Amino acid sequence: MSIIALFGAAELGLVYAFVGLGVYLSFRILDFPDLTVDGSFPLGAAVTAVLIVAGANPWAATIAAILAGGCAGLATAFLNVRFKILHLLASILTMIALFSINLRIMGRPNVPLLSQETMLTPFYDLGVDSYLVRPLFLAILVVLVVLALAWFLSTDFGLAMRATGANSKMARAQGVSTNLYIYVGMAMSNGLAALAGALFAQTNGFADVTSGVGTIVVGLAAVIVGETLFRTRNLLIVLIGVVVGSILYRIAIQLALTFDWIGLRASDVNLATAVLVALALILPRLRKGGAPV
Repeated sequence: MSIIALFGAAELGLVYAFVGLGVYLSFRILDFPDLTVDGSFPLGAAVTAVLIVAGANPWAATIAAILAGGCAGLATAFLNVRFKILHLLASILTMIALFSINLRIMGRPNVPLLSQETMLTPFYDLGVDSYLVRPLFLAILVVLVVLALAWFLSTDFGLAMRATGANSKMARAQGVSTNLYIYVGMAMSNGLAALAGALFAQTNGFADVTSGVGTIVVGLAAVIVGETLFRTRNLLIVLIGVVVGSILYRIAIQLALTFDWIGLRASDVNLATAVLVALALILPRLRKGGAPV
């Protein structure tokens, strides 16, 4: 694998690290299985691409994408909290609706950004190779988001959110408004997924309505790999582990597709994804004493 391919894999891993952090919020913090990210990821890309093409500031377009993703998360939370629809089904309903909404926003299946200014455009004039600019820029954003999340989850509000996911009945008995924390947590989770979509569109030069297919699996892979590598209760280390898991996952996918003797093709990326996630789930169980009979 060439150095450019390695940095390309790391770049994609950093983009999907935001998805991993969002999935960590919903699955681990709130204990809310959420498939909305498969729709909020392309939603973020769609909103960003359309606004940039219309002449909006790329930073403002990215913020708008985050807000749109937050609204998608709120829709899922509303279906679950207000109407008691099973969280998994509520997220599937929102995800399906978002496919049509994304098409409406873009007006077509694909919006190119190759000739448009993005958040990264000013940094290309610094004399650094373009294949280094993107991962460095993304790494700085990831660090800022990880630190912000670690701080937020350590506040009283964040601790109440964690209590909601750990034991909602006990949290309600202590006077915690669990519904509020579900709304906020789901909005944050899908806002992060939409941020990933916005960055994906700007780093790859296009937004596509199908770009969200399998996003939840990638996010789960980042969480699982990170938790497998970093077995600790320290929240900051866990969040860092999610980021590292996302990067290692993308590098592993790139390596699997690079080795010709394996026989994999670019079209086999979903197969490689399924195998790697399955291994990440199985190996910790084997380490604990063997596979169940």
